[in-house]
Amino acid sequence: MPHVDVVVINYRPDVAGRLGIDYETLKALRPDLIYVDNTAFGRKGPWAARPGYDIVAQAVSGLMIGEGKYNRETGAPEAISSTALADYGTGLVIAWSVCAALFHRQRSGEGQLIETSLLQTALGFQNNLVFDLPVAYAMVHARMERVHQLQDAGATYPELLAAYSPAAQLRSANIYYRPYQTRDGALVIGALSPSLWTKVRAALETDFLGIADPAFNPLDAEWLANARVRVGEVEAKVRAETTEHWLARFEAHGVPCGPLNFPEDMLDNPQAQANGMIVELEHDITGPQRQVAPLVRMSGTPLEAQGSSPPLGRDTDALAALAGYSEAEIASLRERGVIA
Repeated sequence: MPHVDVVVINYRPDVAGRLGIDYETLKALRPDLIYVDNTAFGRKGPWAARPGYDIVAQAVSGLMIGEGKYNRETGAPEAISSTALADYGTGLVIAWSVCAALFHRQRSGEGQLIETSLLQTALGFQNNLVFDLPVAYAMVHARMERVHQLQDAGATYPELLAAYSPAAQLRSANIYYRPYQTRDGALVIGALSPSLWTKVRAALETDFLGIADPAFNPLDAEWLANARVRVGEVEAKVRAETTEHWLARFEAHGVPCGPLNFPEDMLDNPQAQANGMIVELEHDITGPQRQVAPLVRMSGTPLEAQGSSPPLGRDTDALAALAGYSEAEIASLRERGVIA
């Protein structure tokens, strides 16, 4: 244990103490230890002892309903499927906090306890949605009151989403910040300023203003009905040409754009390759593999992938030996099923 700088625990709050690996116990072995205690919902409160995974944090935090995905046939909600957002985000939070704690220890000689949770990360990702400014949020409060009334009345999930999402009507008139289907795939454009909106209209050869129209009113049914027709015309125009055609046209007009890529194809993507974003490693069992490189590049202290993830139990004996156990003691622990 004296050789260990950082310990990361990913259990319910009661488990570490029961196993004798809680912060106070390990701190007695190394006073300057950096100890990360990650839980699903935090160490206090009515949900503290509950187990939880990414999909649960998505739902509880509001991330899932904010995504607004649901099965069009059944009306049932669907999870965010692109990645385990709360899991990976919390991993980054842990890495950053450990680096900060190690820097603090270098300056002060002090270790510390770090507490993270999937719920906290998921809330943090939602920015201004988990925010309340009563003086300016009268419309938000009115919208949520309507949502709660529908909940009490037993409304379906799609009905709740329709009442909740303030962006639903904006999408009906949006030609500027969205994905488009093309003849052979799809692309996205991202225009968030009046100057870029002008460039989008020029690239699309349309006079439709959409959300840039001074007369835009999401409560005006007639205006929205006409907007849906005009947006449909734009969508049909984009569908008539290839992705490459529209990328070249948008780029020529200075519109931020990009194709919709499959993540697997990014391993050989020229941009990713040119910037060293993909590394080649060797796995103990499966052999050669490629994966994403470290997230940052540093000139003074360059990072590199240390190796692929170890097979279960590969380093157990070495770590136990570092903790002071003899070969006989390690063998005894394995016989009793304490270690694998």
